[in-house]
Amino acid sequence: MTDDATIHDPLLGVWATLGEPRLTRELGTSGPGWVGLDAQHGHFDDRALRDALAHRPTGSAPMLVRVAGKDATLIGRALDAGADGVVVPLVDTVADAEAAVAASHYPPLGARSWGPLHGSRPAHAPGTDAGAHPIPLCAVMIETAAGLEAVEAIAAVPGVDMIFVGPFDLSLALGVQVEELLASEDDDAPLRRITRACSAAGIRSGAYAGTPERAAVLARAGFHWIASTTDTALLPLGIGALRGLLRQGQRDQVEPSEGNTAS
Repeated sequence: MTDDATIHDPLLGVWATLGEPRLTRELGTSGPGWVGLDAQHGHFDDRALRDALAHRPTGSAPMLVRVAGKDATLIGRALDAGADGVVVPLVDTVADAEAAVAASHYPPLGARSWGPLHGSRPAHAPGTDAGAHPIPLCAVMIETAAGLEAVEAIAAVPGVDMIFVGPFDLSLALGVQVEELLASEDDDAPLRRITRACSAAGIRSGAYAGTPERAAVLARAGFHWIASTTDTALLPLGIGALRGLLRQGQRDQVEPSEGNTAS
């Protein structure tokens, strides 16, 4: 079940798109709560996923793969490569969600074929990151009008661990600007409806933000797992932080300390 501490302290993640395995492994040990590997709209092909997920060091953040489609082979392949969980796009119906769950689990819970890739394994035991945050093995995306209309039923499907929102696609589907979607705080607002459905079902809610500003909005809306930035956005953010440190160092050198001020 969800809890107030988690709601007010969301797990902030990095969304990786470049498909560069060495960079992705470094991201996993740099302090994020989790890392999302985008095989739908990013550069993660089958080989890049295998290389990024293999030989992760102890202590690496959980890594979820957004697969390219709601396809059992793609889901099984990502998990075989060592993903801690999958994010399945364009889930519109209960049947879609049930199929995603079946593809994520071995029998008797599902229909996944056993066959882990040689040398690959998830970095965490199913259901835990050795901390306070359960890892969603099967997250399904709500990003269409049909998915939103069925969100309560989808969230209640046994084996769905998290509803993950794609706000850009959802805003397109609903005919509104993404900032309008994010800003709406009405009781019947789409994002509020999704977090309520997750709370009622006792599962996690997640969303893609892409920027710290949007992440703050999603945190206020009650989302638990938030992709707060991307691997590419971290580069200018890091340069900006470096410039800030440099300016602060220059100010510290030219400004006399209180103890050295002439009387």
